[in-house]
Amino acid sequence: MSDGFSGGQEVSRRRSFAIISHPDAGKTTLTEKLLLYAGAIQIAGSVKARKASRHATSDWMEIEKQRGISVASSVMQMEYRDCVINLLDTPGHQDFSEDTYRVLTAVDSALMVIDAANGVEPQTRRLIEVCRARNTPLITFINKLDREVKKPLDLMDEIEAALGMPVVPFTWPVGMGKSFAGVIDIALSQMRLFRGGEDRIDSASASTASLDDPGLVARLGPDLQEALAEVELVQGAMPSFDRGEFLAGRQSPVFFGSAINNFGVQEVLDALAQLAPAPGPREAVQRSVHPDESKFAAVVFKVQANMDPAHRDRVAFLRICSGRFERGMKLKICRNGKEIRTNNALSFLSQRRDILDEAFAGDIIGLPNHGLLRLGDTLTEGETLQFRGLPFFAPEMFRMVETADPMKNKQLRTGLMQLGEEGAIQVFRPHAGGAMLLGAVGQLQFEVVAHRLKTEYGAEVRLLGSRFNVARWVTSEDPKKLTQFLEENSHRTAEDVVGAPVLLTAHRSELDVVMERWPQIQFHALREHAGLIFQSDLVN
Repeated sequence: MSDGFSGGQEVSRRRSFAIISHPDAGKTTLTEKLLLYAGAIQIAGSVKARKASRHATSDWMEIEKQRGISVASSVMQMEYRDCVINLLDTPGHQDFSEDTYRVLTAVDSALMVIDAANGVEPQTRRLIEVCRARNTPLITFINKLDREVKKPLDLMDEIEAALGMPVVPFTWPVGMGKSFAGVIDIALSQMRLFRGGEDRIDSASASTASLDDPGLVARLGPDLQEALAEVELVQGAMPSFDRGEFLAGRQSPVFFGSAINNFGVQEVLDALAQLAPAPGPREAVQRSVHPDESKFAAVVFKVQANMDPAHRDRVAFLRICSGRFERGMKLKICRNGKEIRTNNALSFLSQRRDILDEAFAGDIIGLPNHGLLRLGDTLTEGETLQFRGLPFFAPEMFRMVETADPMKNKQLRTGLMQLGEEGAIQVFRPHAGGAMLLGAVGQLQFEVVAHRLKTEYGAEVRLLGSRFNVARWVTSEDPKKLTQFLEENSHRTAEDVVGAPVLLTAHRSELDVVMERWPQIQFHALREHAGLIFQSDLVN
């Protein structure tokens, strides 16, 4: 490595992964318990008991505490054994899938949580597709074995079909529900014994026994024999674990457990440390950027407003792609060439934040700013780069928004600008004037934004119906043609928070007519980021 940079060992210690699942599969509970086992927290918050004073460590937003859901991604860094783990807890609800997709661009692997009673659910399937498209290595945790659930062989078949790749069990359950006795560690040929009701780590909840222990065989009888027969069957039918295949996103190791009871968490944490990849190259428009390069480069994959309501701040979350970060270093925003200072860079344990002195490729850091940084921005020590792959999808639902109190118009504009830049919702300013438009993937996004406008910005709003149902970003190789198009269609065009022009139509057939009439215009269902890289409309 050049310029005296010696961060290779630090980079090799990094593990950056996202936890993904369908809502209520136990993802946030597992996040809490991973933090507990790594020693990052001393007591796990109660995820279900929302009337209590303890909430999940990773749920910091007021509406999350009220509803018991995660609607924003949380970032947590911790050390475990020789690894520095950057853990990102993502929203499970499909209405916030854009936030999850963007988080998946910032990690090197993912941990998929499956509810053993429900199997692979719709939102999980969508997230699997994103991971498969990016060849993201996936570790699978099958949760809630302390309940009556699907048979493990059926679950394996279902997961394998959904992933479209082989799955390799590292552990196997013995019994389920009230008869759940623990899991077999297949490699070690021993059994980890389950004790329900444990809410902390102790030796009793982690006791093991040999599979040929006469007392174990006598106590568990048919359940143990059935599990051993199933293990023999899957070992004969499924391939052995190949780390190269796993790292290429073509094989997934599987673990069974009960996160609420701390059971199976240790094995997952060990697997993340031992199996998950260290940071690899990241693709920019200009070139491939390697983590052991001496020069710093990072991409903004998330912007969060009002993490600290007392300071009305906006924090940009950066994934470091190369080089070493040092507090106070000056960085260039490649989008506009402006310089930003980094004296207040942060590391996170969800809502707890600490001033950061240094960080390396694979780490997630926060930079407080007042609107200077946008989603998709690249920061470097001088080189002009633009990382690819941060998606904004054309919204599928629209509402007009107006303030209930005309004296609060300034608060409304400020709130909409900041929440739009954050990516919590898409905000459009119609070219013909009138009320601002909100675009969303699902109804819950509107409810959350209305709640946040009221509680964080003091602007109570009314959300009204809109005639629009389809949006497409528009570009053209001929600037004059684009100007002409926007002028002639001003009654149905708008611009988003980064100034990109958008066509809005009532239905798909109207869009088809416009596309036929304007062959010189390109229509895009996806905008990658503030750098305005588009993908053409591929919708049928």
